[in-house]
Amino acid sequence: MKRVMVVFGTRPEAIKMCPLVNELKSREGIRTFVCVTGQHTDMLSGVLDAFDVVADYNLSVMRQGQGLSELSRAMLEGLDKIFREVNPDIVLVHGDTSTAFCAALAAFYLKIPVGHVEAGLRTYDIYSPYPEEFNRRAISIIARYNFAPTEHAKKNLVREGVADRSIYITGNTVIDALSTSVKSDYRHTELEWAQGSRLILITAHRRENIGAPMRNIFKALRRVIEDSEDVKAIYPIHKNPEVRRIAYEEFSGCERLHLIEPLEMLDFHNFMARSYMLLTDSGGIQEEAIALGKPVLIMRNTTERPEGIETGGAVLTGTTEQGIYDNFTRLLKDRSLYESMCDKKNPYGDGKASQRIADIILRKSY
Repeated sequence: MKRVMVVFGTRPEAIKMCPLVNELKSREGIRTFVCVTGQHTDMLSGVLDAFDVVADYNLSVMRQGQGLSELSRAMLEGLDKIFREVNPDIVLVHGDTSTAFCAALAAFYLKIPVGHVEAGLRTYDIYSPYPEEFNRRAISIIARYNFAPTEHAKKNLVREGVADRSIYITGNTVIDALSTSVKSDYRHTELEWAQGSRLILITAHRRENIGAPMRNIFKALRRVIEDSEDVKAIYPIHKNPEVRRIAYEEFSGCERLHLIEPLEMLDFHNFMARSYMLLTDSGGIQEEAIALGKPVLIMRNTTERPEGIETGGAVLTGTTEQGIYDNFTRLLKDRSLYESMCDKKNPYGDGKASQRIADIILRKSY
């Protein structure tokens, strides 16, 4: 019986790891343990409920005003105790969060093999995104099994000297999640408010954008929305107090934009499915939007997911006010461009990534 420990701590990680947890639990020969660090707290429980996943361990590490050093120390100490107690054959981590890095490091210290889900994403700018670019590069040094979502991600790993035999192209588990969450009969009062308009769905929270870049983003969005009578926008605003302060200042009095509380996973996926397009500085949303056939403008200077840009389903706008304004305006006015972006093949997977990862874990010896 193989003992598999799955560790995650943020809502995006949970969305991408819960389909894998359920796949692993369905397999004979695997005993699955789930540890959540609590890097996100109230934002995490809804995802667990949606997938009917119960955590075996919860570190509840988040504290008000806690810095990365304090957070990392708390996670390393807590994970070390849990790993010693469970003695797993493999620890699975996801992506590029502080949770993923600390779990990989704690496993490495105990000489437990690490499997990295969504391995190989890179911007090659150590501060963009921050601290995520460092986290994922460091995990690649530790991981024995690298579950790369795309051929491009695999090439990044090979270029860095990661052994080809340790890399498996699986697709991204976020596409697995979408296959169960979008409902044809979904209803929401905010969607009723936007009915009859082109709905723009916005997310913005990236740490490196906080400050002047975020003000640029919000100023550009407001200009376009106020210039476009047939457009309404919804921004599920992040819990970060500084993001909220800037957003409320810049969007005050903008009647065609609603600032709402963060949406649960099922709600957000259904909002995406009913939107005209998305503007985001997030990572996973780039994949989800293209999988749903929605054009996405990426309000960042770099992206670790270039496949969407290469296929034509996404545009990297940068973070200047004029750059965002020009790209947003163009996509609203140019119908042929919009339709071509909707019609791009999804490069991020076929909804079977969790099955592939579980197959690999079953057939490998540690």
